[in-house]
Amino acid sequence: MTDKMISRKDGSIGWMIFNNPERHNAVSLEMWEAAEKILADFENDPRIRVVILTGAGGKAFVSGADISKFESERASAEAVEKYNATTARAHERLENLGKPTIAMIRGYCIGGGLALAISCDLRICTEASRFAVPAAKLGLGYKLGGIQKLIGLVGPSFAKEIFFTARQFSSAEASSMGLVNRVEPDGELEAKVQEYAETIAGNAPMTVHSVKRLVAEAMKDAEKRDLALCEKLVSDCFASQDYIEGRRAFMEKRKPNFVGR
Repeated sequence: MTDKMISRKDGSIGWMIFNNPERHNAVSLEMWEAAEKILADFENDPRIRVVILTGAGGKAFVSGADISKFESERASAEAVEKYNATTARAHERLENLGKPTIAMIRGYCIGGGLALAISCDLRICTEASRFAVPAAKLGLGYKLGGIQKLIGLVGPSFAKEIFFTARQFSSAEASSMGLVNRVEPDGELEAKVQEYAETIAGNAPMTVHSVKRLVAEAMKDAEKRDLALCEKLVSDCFASQDYIEGRRAFMEKRKPNFVGR
């Protein structure tokens, strides 16, 4: 495991930290490989109920790919194919994680960093955070899947503006577009994200998981939705111990103790 990625478990919360601050947390191949393993570990640990992604150093969340590694990591067609496959697996692991994910964004969230952030369920940033997709300044093509995810958050018109201008957007602009869920003062960001994560972790895991999956299904074209899965997710909640616990806690006016089954 590379020291450029930090994994931490704090009770029911898992932290994945991109630790390349001298390059604004630009991501290399070995970092993507480590991220995939960290997320798999969080997925398989029943104690972890929420995952927070963030960047080290205070100046950036993630600023995209580590260009200094291109010569070694993308020097041939085979190397490019391996790099792309690894990043795709890591993004897929993040998107399909059965637990809620929060991007805690301080500073720059650029290019691949924004792609990473919109693969999370929630995005919470500071007032000084900046967002951009500079593809049009670099002559890069952008795949349909990434554009679809952005449209799902901000709609087609704002998605075009982000790509057409390739400029940096302020946190206020990002909030007005729906790109982020919350904007917090810089000194309060971690406390607010911790509070949000603890609130989510204290709720019924099966309900939270079911909603995450149901939202994903709802975003698909109607003919591609797995309606049987949707029905099962709901019925599993009603058949769970947590449903009984939730009712009892409500009647007894106490905080429920959910176990995720």
